Amino acid sequence: MSFFKKMFGKKEKQRTLSSAQDLNTGDIIVLTDSFALPESLRTQQFQVTSVNTYEYENSTQTEWTLTGNNDLEIFLSLDIDDKIYLKFTLKIEHQDIETLFDLDEFSKLFDAPGDAFLNRQHDNNKTTSWTSEQYQQNIYAKVGYFHRKDNRYQALSPYEGQDSGEQFELYQLLDKDQSRGIDVEVWQDGDTDIFLSIYRPLTDIIDMYPGS
Repeated sequence: MSFFKKMFGKKEKQRTLSSAQDLNTGDIIVLTDSFALPESLRTQQFQVTSVNTYEYENSTQTEWTLTGNNDLEIFLSLDIDDKIYLKFTLKIEHQDIETLFDLDEFSKLFDAPGDAFLNRQHDNNKTTSWTSEQYQQNIYAKVGYFHRKDNRYQALSPYEGQDSGEQFELYQLLDKDQSRGIDVEVWQDGDTDIFLSIYRPLTDIIDMYPGS
């Protein structure tokens, strides 16, 4: 009976990918060769290794963790306004900030009312093509929650407590073209994560493959 089921039974429909919004763990994306991308992203393939969610008062944002052939880990989210843009994000370390900016200037982004202005000093090998010459602060101490779950398939808890996510404050700066940015996340235990981001058109993903 099982033999005939295999012969005449309905074939399982192959999953296809047509939008970055549909990416799941295990899926693969291929990026364009555009020189507008940092060299570490150009023509590279990345696999989705996890999907998490940022929750704010009036919105949620899905974030895909991507790992490349060169073991580079980056993060992808979608910036949705009048148009949808890809937001690629790279985590950097304290020593990278020391190279990029004057630390006294950088510390002003934590001061109210949140209007810090930064001038880039120098790039290093890691940050080249990820940064702009100047940044203006546009977000100050925005409260959010980080959930290690995919809100497209799992409901986020509306209650405070164990399942409410990890609380943080977001500080953000953008360059004058709003094509590059800096995100700073300050967690309740005092840990601080700093990210460089670039905003790119959806067409920078030239192919997508569903995971096996």
